[in-house]
Amino acid sequence: MIKLFHTDKQLVGLDISSTGIKIMAIDTKKWLVVGYGSLDLDPNKIKESLEGNSQYLADNIKLLIGEKIIGNLPSNHVAIGIPTTRSFSRTFNLPVKVEKKLNDAVNLEVDQYVPLPAAALNIDYEVIERSKKEITVLMSAIAKNVVDKCVVAAEKSGLIVDLVEPSMSAVARLLAKTEEADLPTVVVDIGPANTDIAVLDNNAVRITGGIPIGGNTFTLDIAKKLDIPLENAHQLKVLNGLNAGPRQQKIKDSIEPSLRQIVTETRKVMRYYTERINDDRKIEQLLIVGSGSNVPGIGEYFTNELIMAARVASPWQKLDFGKLPEPVRQLRARYTTVAGLAIVKPEDIWK
Repeated sequence: MIKLFHTDKQLVGLDISSTGIKIMAIDTKKWLVVGYGSLDLDPNKIKESLEGNSQYLADNIKLLIGEKIIGNLPSNHVAIGIPTTRSFSRTFNLPVKVEKKLNDAVNLEVDQYVPLPAAALNIDYEVIERSKKEITVLMSAIAKNVVDKCVVAAEKSGLIVDLVEPSMSAVARLLAKTEEADLPTVVVDIGPANTDIAVLDNNAVRITGGIPIGGNTFTLDIAKKLDIPLENAHQLKVLNGLNAGPRQQKIKDSIEPSLRQIVTETRKVMRYYTERINDDRKIEQLLIVGSGSNVPGIGEYFTNELIMAARVASPWQKLDFGKLPEPVRQLRARYTTVAGLAIVKPEDIWK
């Protein structure tokens, strides 16, 4: 989590992903959505904005807040979420006596596990657990150039950036308020192009991983296997999915190779958590979030493959859209990350 400055203004969530941008404002006292919107964008042009000098991202943030908002935004102060794949988060244990030199210990951890020099990173950390002998430290690092590009794009659109964090941290915050995420939990966030995987424990991200396969991959798999247009493939995916039936078996056969790759990566992340981070806390559940979670039967698929309780998370039971028109059911999951950003309270920003 990267702090920029502290404010008492209500924060608005701005989710910048590899395939689009989303914005949302929530009255956290009532859990009432007061404004939201999204734009699907060209992934190649987003990448160019984050790595080069393109104005594409800034132009579209301005378009989103100027013309595409449903409802209203209460302020221009934002908490930005960036793709987890562009960040590095992990927890590690240290002897209590090292706490006085914690900054040096964190930098050593970064040097060992992050494939970028510390000078090129924004690094933040927090002690999330302590015992008489050990402290557990949560460290998050994001490439400075990515943070800078996102901040500049937002500021050119008239926004004031108070916080930048990996998208998985925002997801964890929302699940902590709406699900039993205090249990050791695997989160599988299936986006359009990528799947982020994390283990949460006591509502904190302990380890992250990912794979470049997402909901759009499933659609392409179905279209190719059944020789049908992408639009028809998408409809089959979200309406029929993996439920039992002759048509569903063809769909399952189409997307199972991609699903198996996600399952394999999930097992790796779970194994790392168990062997390296916490061998006495059994992972209790798996929660599926993200736009790619709208495949009927996907929870049962993960349950069967991993032999553990798995389900699609449903934070929308707590969020109220009031008089605003709600996103259609198949698109609601795409707002999970931005909702997690929108419930940040200014006093919760690390000082």
